[in-house]
Amino acid sequence: MRRLDALAAIYPKIEDAVVVTIMGAVAAELQSIGHRPHFFYLQHAMGLASSMGLGIALARPERQVIVLDGDGSILMNLGGLTTLARYRPRNLMHVVFDNESLLSVGGFPTATSTGSDIAGIAAAAGVPRTATVRTLDAFERAFSEALAAGDLTTLVAKVEAVGPAGFITDLGLLENRFSFARALRGEHTR
Repeated sequence: MRRLDALAAIYPKIEDAVVVTIMGAVAAELQSIGHRPHFFYLQHAMGLASSMGLGIALARPERQVIVLDGDGSILMNLGGLTTLARYRPRNLMHVVFDNESLLSVGGFPTATSTGSDIAGIAAAAGVPRTATVRTLDAFERAFSEALAAGDLTTLVAKVEAVGPAGFITDLGLLENRFSFARALRGEHTR
């Protein structure tokens, strides 16, 4: 499965949610589908998307928060999984696109290419709902089930190691930051 296809498949279900992405391909591909003011592309902070999503989920429990992460990113901050489990925000879904590489910074293999299991690590950390999926149909189904469950979920989607021609969004960092803050305060309309 391609990450871009997976993002396109779930886009109708996330376009009204608060979305935090990690840097690189995930951010660029989501923006190519359609930007919303309540989408935040976390640039230059590899490993911290789940932490930012946790803070937002705790501060805004009435909002659905979706974190779109990568395997390299979550492997840089495995302790974030224990913190997610400790606070267990039921309005947070953590999607990890696992292409078994650091695609956005050169394509070097990650630990998942040699057998590390992110969903297994998340379950061992105490995340109540975890799954790994390998097909687009399975991803769509698991994503919908996780939204319906209303509980903290880490969903790992095994994807091909392909991405966009460029890994940068065309939205300025400060513009995204201020627009996102206004959206969280309810000052934006779609």
